[in-house]
Amino acid sequence: MVEHMIINTKDFKIFDISMPISYNMPVYKGLEYKRPIISIDGDFSTGSSYETRLEMNLHTGTHLDTPKHMIAEGYTLEELELNRVVTHCRVYDLTDLKDKITDKDLMKLDIKEGDFIVLKTRNSFEEILEKDFIYLDKSGAEYLTKLNIKGVGIDALGIERAQPDHETHINLFNSNIMILEGLRLKDIVEGEYMLSAAPIYIPGAEAAPVRAYLIK
Repeated sequence: MVEHMIINTKDFKIFDISMPISYNMPVYKGLEYKRPIISIDGDFSTGSSYETRLEMNLHTGTHLDTPKHMIAEGYTLEELELNRVVTHCRVYDLTDLKDKITDKDLMKLDIKEGDFIVLKTRNSFEEILEKDFIYLDKSGAEYLTKLNIKGVGIDALGIERAQPDHETHINLFNSNIMILEGLRLKDIVEGEYMLSAAPIYIPGAEAAPVRAYLIK
């Protein structure tokens, strides 16, 4: 299975930063109900076509959250403006961090108003995705709201992991900042890219899978 795909063309490169979907993929905290189930509805031994069924939690793998995920009155996918997730972005290398991303870590970066930022951490290299993955803490989220950025992506199964009141999600959602989770950034160099992270269109849903990629 190819986990990281780079497509070279004459004028640009496309970097696939999505997680492959399979039953044995990393899932949030290793929760069994988050594992995707792939089954066969029909094959050439029973008919003239091959059809596959996928059952999965919408927060599994590479996916986009909308405010409804954490806020009762928050909006859902049909209200998403695609220019918020198909946009220029900047990848920042934070692979030296050992536990979490704080406001002090983000203050060292040249983040500007309206940016979509992608945070590359050691999550992309180490087998820690189901346990003690690097996350964005409350102070980091509060700092990003002050900058009024467009969105934030991270190579973790969740943008937060140890905050029972979901302060990171809620702070970002209250400022209409997009949250993109489950990226794979091992082969991505810090810098500016075009991001495509449009989710599957599921009206009324609070999240959806994304085939995310960067264009350089």
